[in-house]
Amino acid sequence: MALGRTYCVALVGLNGYIVEVEADIGQTLPAFVILGLPDASLNEAKERIRSAAQNSGIPLSRRKITANLIPASLPKRGSGFDLAIAMAALLASNDIRSTGRAVFISELGLDGRLRPVRGILPAVMAAVRSGYPDVVVARANAAEAGLVPGARVQGYTTLARLAFDFGADPQDLALDFEPGPDEADGAGDTGAVPLQVPDMCDVAGQADARRALEVAAAGAHHLLMTGPPGAGKTMLAERLPGLLPDLGDTEAMEVTAIHSLCSLPSASVQLLRRPPYENPHHTATSAAIIGGGSGLPRPGAASRAHRGVLFLDEAPEYERRVLDALRQPLESGELVIHRSAGTAAYPARFQLVLAANPCPCGKASGKGLDCSCTPTMRRRYLARMSGPLLDRVDIQLEIERVSLADFGQTGGEEDTAAIAERVRAARDRQLERLLPFGLETNSQVPGRVLRGALRLAPPTTRILDHALERGVLTARGYDRVLRLAWTLADLSRRDTPHADDIGQALSLRQAATSAA
Repeated sequence: MALGRTYCVALVGLNGYIVEVEADIGQTLPAFVILGLPDASLNEAKERIRSAAQNSGIPLSRRKITANLIPASLPKRGSGFDLAIAMAALLASNDIRSTGRAVFISELGLDGRLRPVRGILPAVMAAVRSGYPDVVVARANAAEAGLVPGARVQGYTTLARLAFDFGADPQDLALDFEPGPDEADGAGDTGAVPLQVPDMCDVAGQADARRALEVAAAGAHHLLMTGPPGAGKTMLAERLPGLLPDLGDTEAMEVTAIHSLCSLPSASVQLLRRPPYENPHHTATSAAIIGGGSGLPRPGAASRAHRGVLFLDEAPEYERRVLDALRQPLESGELVIHRSAGTAAYPARFQLVLAANPCPCGKASGKGLDCSCTPTMRRRYLARMSGPLLDRVDIQLEIERVSLADFGQTGGEEDTAAIAERVRAARDRQLERLLPFGLETNSQVPGRVLRGALRLAPPTTRILDHALERGVLTARGYDRVLRLAWTLADLSRRDTPHADDIGQALSLRQAATSAA
């Protein structure tokens, strides 16, 4: 009996595992069996592979073909195993020569074309980490796969051309396929696509809110804005990503890998250098925000916002269990989703921005004379954002209506570029100070560091200590005010926070809470 062996990658979350694909040609009646916990789409590969090989001029053996995916205990899903199984079957029947340690990741069309698949970036990253740098993919995926340092990527259009390069007899091969528009050499956008970034100068007035947004961007702090409809909460949130600095190489690779899992395959060759921005509708389910789905869970909006901004407009309109599900990733920066088919872990270190009206009718701001809501209705409305969730939000700001004087003023506000430059300088100061602790931003500093190596003098924290004693702040809130104070000091180019920074940080945290 002949035996062929190739390699592929199985993704569980963002983690990839090398899968050894064995193909055996038996002596019994014609059949095609796939072993090793395949899902429904992988079981369908049998018909795709047979038709692709037949139409490529290298039909598979008419005897029984058994394909075994090792390790058998690892769940395997998707169509990315098609090419590896086909090459193993051709190798078992001696139609091609040995493929060595090459990893094959592609879907097959019935005509023998290689089709792109999702998640090619994390799959190639896993192959390189495991010591398998030679990767064969569909040409439409080649540019994305080539982003991985150390990967030796080969992109092919058809199974026939691939088999020819691995020693198949060219006499019967169908080598005359014309590449499609997404398969030709140089396909895809090789240049950066200019993004239209909303500018802060579009926001009329709201000096306090603009300052709070700058502080949030500088320290990667979470933010709650409470105010009447039309005050500019959504406009401010949409402009926060423009204030954030570009992602570094490691961060960009993480973000691009997540979006590779979620997006349709494309020929893009660009790492995502700008922080992502996610704004799900308030009818989104827990699976849409956190991640989930049938089989192995897929990433949700929280993971797609990794290293960027997750904006929940009309936050009290979300289901309470959806909002409370964000509490764990706000602390850990990671989502571990358990399902019966397996467990998937996705990074989720995002900036949470919440926007809410003061009441269901939205007219309770100021004196609230036009508000038709009862006190019970207001409490029930705002109580959908639970205390434990709000305790994790560093800045809680009440936004007032825009005055006529501010609304009519033009050209007097700072633009995004000027504020972003101050944010970048503050981030540089943080990185220099926190690098010995393995941290990047003030929002990540744990309490043991704040009360240890970065401990402030007792006179500086006196007002904060009194707030903790009176029960105005929790222990978590105490630490978060300290983080805000360090960010305010960084924006002011000071080495340590002053008592005024502590007071301002405390007011930023308590503004919306006291108003409610």
